[in-house]
Amino acid sequence: MTRHSQSLLGAARGAVVIAALAAMVIVSTPASSQTDLSAEDALDLVRSAWENSRGRSSYGELTMTIHRPDWERSISMRVWTKGTDHSLVRVVEPRKDAGSGTLMLAEQMWTYAPKINRVIKVPSSMMALSWMGSDFSNKDLSRADDIVKLYRHELVGEESHEGHRVYIIESIPREDAAIVWGKEVLRIRDDGVLLAEEFYDQDGKLVKALRALEVGELGGRVLATRQRMAKADNEDEWTEIRFDELRFDEDLEDSVFTLSNLRNPRR
Repeated sequence: MTRHSQSLLGAARGAVVIAALAAMVIVSTPASSQTDLSAEDALDLVRSAWENSRGRSSYGELTMTIHRPDWERSISMRVWTKGTDHSLVRVVEPRKDAGSGTLMLAEQMWTYAPKINRVIKVPSSMMALSWMGSDFSNKDLSRADDIVKLYRHELVGEESHEGHRVYIIESIPREDAAIVWGKEVLRIRDDGVLLAEEFYDQDGKLVKALRALEVGELGGRVLATRQRMAKADNEDEWTEIRFDELRFDEDLEDSVFTLSNLRNPRR
């Protein structure tokens, strides 16, 4: 892939304005009828999309809404990231949950519960469980750039949407990768915005999907400002994340991403 193509793709990623995903007017064509992209090119597309959502470091303020048929709950949070394997998430609202946090360092995760003033390390056996009762798992939060390092990528089709070419990429875990999914299918716009990420089990059945509901500019980058994760077998149960503020390439000290700061916030 040329430097020019990479610079176009580096413009954005969608952590993904689409009027509504159901209202998308899309014309799908086989990959073979469009410009051929190699596996390396497909990897570059995926890497660029993921890198754009984090930068070298980032700070964000977001609202997560968990929806169930008989109730709905919203949580306001702040999040800090550095590189691909340092992340800190802290709850701001509601008041009863304020101060709760999650720290991720590479493959390790800890949570802090202020009510009991205790830091708990999340064991690998619990990584597939729900994070804070949402439709995101602990693994979804900690996976960082697993999709880049642990998967093989192939362009399987293209679509057009609102003047943009959308690349459909099938991502298969490498044989030696400890990945629960049988495959993922990504839809990445030609400007690097991730429109959808679908998760399939080992039998090829769709389990859940993360889809972009709104795309806009935050922190000088075009990316998904509102996304929804929903189960394939029950679309009335979903979790939405809406970013209210994003700043990239922040000067963050390593001390931000420590157990001490998780328990006793200094920023």
